[in-house]
Amino acid sequence: MGNTEQSDNLLVPAIEPRQQQENLPLSFAQQRLWFLDQLEPNSTAYNMPYTLRLLGLINISALEKSISEIIQRHQILHTNFVVVDGQPTQVINEHIAFSLPVIDLQSLPDEQREAEAQRIAKQETEKPFNLAKDSLFCVKIVRLNAESHLLLINIHHIIFDGWSFGVLFNEIKALYTAYCQGLNSPLLELPIQYTDFTLWQRQWFRGEVLESQLNHWKKQLAGNLPILELPTDRPRPRVQTYIGTTKSFILSPELTANIKSLCQQEGVTLFMTLLAAFKVLVCRYSGQEDVIVGTPIAGRNHREIEGLMGLFVNTLALRTDLANNPSFRELLSQVRQVCLEAYSHQDVPFEQLVEVLQPARDLSHTPVFQVMFALQNAPLEELQLPDVTITALQPEVQTAKFDLTLSMSERHGQLIGEWEYNTDLFDGSTIERMIEHLQMLLSGILAAPTQSIWELPLLTEGEKHQLLVEWNQTEVDYPQDKCIHQSS
Repeated sequence: MGNTEQSDNLLVPAIEPRQQQENLPLSFAQQRLWFLDQLEPNSTAYNMPYTLRLLGLINISALEKSISEIIQRHQILHTNFVVVDGQPTQVINEHIAFSLPVIDLQSLPDEQREAEAQRIAKQETEKPFNLAKDSLFCVKIVRLNAESHLLLINIHHIIFDGWSFGVLFNEIKALYTAYCQGLNSPLLELPIQYTDFTLWQRQWFRGEVLESQLNHWKKQLAGNLPILELPTDRPRPRVQTYIGTTKSFILSPELTANIKSLCQQEGVTLFMTLLAAFKVLVCRYSGQEDVIVGTPIAGRNHREIEGLMGLFVNTLALRTDLANNPSFRELLSQVRQVCLEAYSHQDVPFEQLVEVLQPARDLSHTPVFQVMFALQNAPLEELQLPDVTITALQPEVQTAKFDLTLSMSERHGQLIGEWEYNTDLFDGSTIERMIEHLQMLLSGILAAPTQSIWELPLLTEGEKHQLLVEWNQTEVDYPQDKCIHQSS
């Protein structure tokens, strides 16, 4: 997505190492997560768990030394968030002694071992963090036998994001490989730290810079912001809950290839096409034509921060007008324009935008938008270690940050989708139907991109049969030798 060193023709200053050691402010994104944590302490909605199965002879001491070095390198991994003079402040703990906890299950019978390992993994992912006191970067090893281990990682989002996993895994690989061979760390010293970025962000995003960027969003999100009212299985609770789960689906290689082919014909990205289709689905379900969908953006458009861990991800609110029943092609052109303008104004922290817009606050839903769409265009870096086979185990998701989030990625020529949904609002069967409708919609778009969005197919063959045939069987047998009033 759009990377620039300039912001509306204003030269962006480089991020420099800080002089300030105390009263370190939070970044705008961190401040929002800190505030949410104050509202709902002990919530696990912003835990980032990752479980890896390691098969092979693992050098535990080299792994421990690698992780210890990484924690020392990245100050954000040994930072807490403490209130000082009424303000949340980043406090970097200088004295850290990391030891890798090893939970040994070798003494258990075979059939119990795996179940116990899964129980421990689940317990770790569901452990709430105290932002002021706890280590927010937790790593443990579960030993099943000499050549089988689980690596359990759980990190609070306030110090980490999806991109950071790629940085973490690359550094573990480099250090572990070197330490196994008795070599020193091959990693170069980091030129800046996350707190340097937060100070830079606070100093840079104000005055003229902030105004020029904010004006775009004020225009985009002017007027009354629509609350998306999808047909839910239960009424919306008065206070939003974050209880959720996920359902996955896979698009066929043929459908995936055809979608990419349409993108080339229309001169748009895969993200834009999938977002436009998602917006049509949301519009058709809700009957609302003013649709705002949130999307995450990496927020790494400055070279200095590409190798840092921390919370850089930003959120863009993409608003589209689907009134007057446009063709899908017309809608796609509009979505393209909205996305390109958003990318060129992506530096405005979403949290600041909410502060400026001051939308009517209602605890029953998130401000500005209630659904999210994400496309993981760069495959998540996977951890690789010499002589060890590593597979990621998906932890069971039990939270949902929004009413609905559709995340998509591409693997082996197929688009893979995952719906994260709030289980207080939706049943699993409703989401399954939504998945089928999305697939029908995509097929319809490919068959006729010039078709109006309200004419595009949504119902499956089974649903059509049910509506037109099964529910339409109104004939009744009456006796042939009596009048209607005589038949009982």
